[in-house]
Amino acid sequence: MEKYIYQRENWTDFTWDDKKISVLLAQVRNLQGRLLGKMTSLGFGYQDEATLENITLDILKSSEIEGEKLNKQQVRSSIARRLGIEVAGLVNSARNIDGIVEMMLDATQRYENPLTEERMFGWHNALFPTGYSSGYKIDVACYRKGEMQVVSGAMGKEKIHYEAVKTEDIKSEMDKFIKWINSENKKLDSVIKTAIAHLWFVTIHPFDDGNGRIARTISDMLLARSDESKQRFYSMSAQILKERNKYYDALEEVQHSLDSDITIWLEWFLNCLKSSLLASERILLSVLKKADFWNRNIKVIFNNRQIKMLNKLLDGDFRGKLQSSKWAKFCKCSQDTAIRDIKDLIEKGILQQEQSGGRNTNYELIQTQ
Repeated sequence: MEKYIYQRENWTDFTWDDKKISVLLAQVRNLQGRLLGKMTSLGFGYQDEATLENITLDILKSSEIEGEKLNKQQVRSSIARRLGIEVAGLVNSARNIDGIVEMMLDATQRYENPLTEERMFGWHNALFPTGYSSGYKIDVACYRKGEMQVVSGAMGKEKIHYEAVKTEDIKSEMDKFIKWINSENKKLDSVIKTAIAHLWFVTIHPFDDGNGRIARTISDMLLARSDESKQRFYSMSAQILKERNKYYDALEEVQHSLDSDITIWLEWFLNCLKSSLLASERILLSVLKKADFWNRNIKVIFNNRQIKMLNKLLDGDFRGKLQSSKWAKFCKCSQDTAIRDIKDLIEKGILQQEQSGGRNTNYELIQTQ
C-alpha cells in the first residue's frame, strides 16, 4: 500500500492550484524586485555590508534549525575574509565554521554553476569535516548506506513521521533530481522551481545527516539564480526557523498526500519567502544607519578599540548597558584605557552618558535624525 508521495509512479509530476498561488507569487516577485532595486541603487560598500549581514544570518539560523548554535563573530569573520570585505574586529574561525561558510558561498557566489553529485558531496564533507555528527560516525561525502526514518517520542512510544526513499533507489532518484535542477524550463517560474527543489530533495533525504541544511543551501543557490545576483539581501533560513513547526507540518502533509498536488507546500514556501523579504527591510535600515554613521564621521580619528566597539553597537550585537568595565573586557584593555576611550568619544559627540542614573555609569550612542 502506498504510504508516501515517492511510492507512487511518476511521483515528481507535481501539480498545484495556480489560482491559489498566483497572487502570492506576484507579491513575492514584487518584493524581490523592490528590494533588489533599492540595494543596487546603493554603493558597493553598502551592498557588501548587507550581503555580509544576510549570509551571516542565513548560516546561523540554518544551523540553529538543527539545534546547533554557531559563534556569530566567527561566522561573520570567515565570510568577510572569503568575500574580501574589509570589516573591523575580525576573529579567527573554527574549521567547522569555515566549512559551512565555504558551502554557502559556493552555492550563492557560484550560483550559475551546475549542481552535480560531486559538488553536493563537497558540501556534505564541509558540513562534517571530522566524519562525525553529535558523536556518531556517519557516511560523509556519499549517499547514505542505511534506511532513514524521521521519528519523535520516547523510547517504546516512538512515532514515525516519515520513512525516506529506500537506499537502493537514492542514486537513481538523485540523478533525476540533479538533471531537473540543471535543466531549463521557461514555463516554470524560478521561485516555484526553488520551492519544488526543496521539497523534492528532503523527500529523497539522500544523506546520513545534514539533509535540511543542504536543502536550504540548494534553495539559496536557486534564489540567487532567480535574482541573478551574488549579493544576498534576505535570509530564507531565518524565517524558516521562526516558522519551524509550520515548515514540518507542511512537509508532513505533502509526504502523506494521496496525489502529487503540492499546493499546500507552495503556499507555505511562498508565504515564508514573502516574510523573509519583508524582514530584510529591517536589516537594510540597520546597514544604511551604520553606513550613514561612518560617512558622517569620516574625518573623525578613532583608535582600533573604538572602531571595534562602535561597530558592535551599530550592529545591535551589544548585550545590556555599555559600561567602562564591559568596554575593558571586550577590547581586552585596562579600565583606565576604557575610560579614556569613552571620554574621547563623548568629547567627539559620539557617545553620551545615559540619563537613567543608577549605581553604574552607562553610556549610549547619540542618535541623530
